[in-house]
Amino acid sequence: MGSDPILKWGLTPFFLGAATVLAFEPAGLFPVALLTVAVLVHLWMGATPRRAFLAGYAFGLGMFGAGVSWIYVSLHTFGGMPPLLAGLATLIFCAFLALFPAAAGWLQARVPAYPAVRACILIPAAWVLLEWLRSWILTGFPWLSLGYASVGWPLQGFAPLLGVFGLSFLTLSLAGMLWLASERKARLLPILSFVVVLGAGQALRHAEWSERTGEPLPAALLQGNIPQDLKFRPERYARTLETYAALVEGSSARLIVLPETALPRFYDAVEPQYIAQLEAAAKRNNGDLLLGIPLRTSAGKYYNSALTLGASPRQAYHKVHLVPFGEFVPPGFGWVLRLVQIPLSDFSRGARDQQPLAIAGQRVAVNICYEDVFGDAMARWLPQATLLVNMSNVAWFGDSLAPAQHLQIARLRAVETGRMHLAATNTGITAAIDRDGRVLARLTQFTEGRLEIVAQGYSGMTPYARFKDWPVVVGSLLALAFAAFIARRAASR
Repeated sequence: MGSDPILKWGLTPFFLGAATVLAFEPAGLFPVALLTVAVLVHLWMGATPRRAFLAGYAFGLGMFGAGVSWIYVSLHTFGGMPPLLAGLATLIFCAFLALFPAAAGWLQARVPAYPAVRACILIPAAWVLLEWLRSWILTGFPWLSLGYASVGWPLQGFAPLLGVFGLSFLTLSLAGMLWLASERKARLLPILSFVVVLGAGQALRHAEWSERTGEPLPAALLQGNIPQDLKFRPERYARTLETYAALVEGSSARLIVLPETALPRFYDAVEPQYIAQLEAAAKRNNGDLLLGIPLRTSAGKYYNSALTLGASPRQAYHKVHLVPFGEFVPPGFGWVLRLVQIPLSDFSRGARDQQPLAIAGQRVAVNICYEDVFGDAMARWLPQATLLVNMSNVAWFGDSLAPAQHLQIARLRAVETGRMHLAATNTGITAAIDRDGRVLARLTQFTEGRLEIVAQGYSGMTPYARFKDWPVVVGSLLALAFAAFIARRAASR
């Protein structure tokens, strides 16, 4: 590693963190995460809490700086923020996120333990606790949780049991085993443990946690490909309506799904004859249409919503987990709106007790935009929901890593819940995901199109849907507390 402290505690972990992004989509090279984290484990071994904090911070800065750089695209390219200010805002955001792996390094270094226990239990436990906190603080941002990198790999088999944070724990633990195997002594046990964990995960991928319910459902996911910089311009409005009308009229599917805010006006401002046209098309197919559209009430509240049109009684879902600054302005930050031009940025939250929508013979759990990055929130729909549907507009992030990362997250939600997950987006990636996380079909990004697929509803409860994140979070906390207790007791002797 070199003896230079700046290299060892700064540049080395920084580049390791940046390289870890290759483990996520679109590259999807999960083994890269095992290797980079194994080196981080090496740096943390025997490090003081301060040095462990610095190494963790550098690692996090590299990972988030490379992995969520698309924040700049939304702020500058589409939000209109000046380049220098957008770059500074993105850097500050990444610097804040880096505090969580830094705190994980500090926390594990505070607890005395044998190297094997530290590598395979304490470091994973500290990391998971801080990942979980990151999913809650300031409304939460669980993007790039390490568990997502294991989608499509053997560890995925544990997802219906432990969820994404359980996969993060196992990823860190496997990296710890790799570090132990790199030592000259006692190589056999960590190698054997490594193989057993991966083998168990692969075997679990063949387990079925849900069962079919209802008949196969012809569905159509629409991708209008409306450029974000033109979407809310009045002169583009008529063409947008024509685009979606043509896509709807050309489908015979019983379930037709449009993207988030597909119609860029409040529902009461859209021509009634146009709404009637969409509804007639859905009724002709003896089915229903899910329309992404903002709604407003007489009480002055605005909602980012999904509205049903068709054979079933009309229903609506109002988005619950809003994006800070994009969909609501935190108190005291109204000045931000003077720096960016984001239409419809003052929504109200929908009620948390909303029920799945009874449409097209299924009970559909609708989630909008990045709501599906919160696994526990998606699990709350079960067991009532038989099908998951995400409606997004990731055009805000252009041709960046965000759409591919979002699809990877959606794949894990399907596995955690044992449900098919359908994603309809404005510019891509529009896709149909089976309950085992496989992408059955998808549309090419930045093209206008209609993805015709056959969806299947499922019933039942996975262990993760029943218990959510609590077993992993509480288990990690107890592991750290028990290790601290043992160390203190030994010191007192």
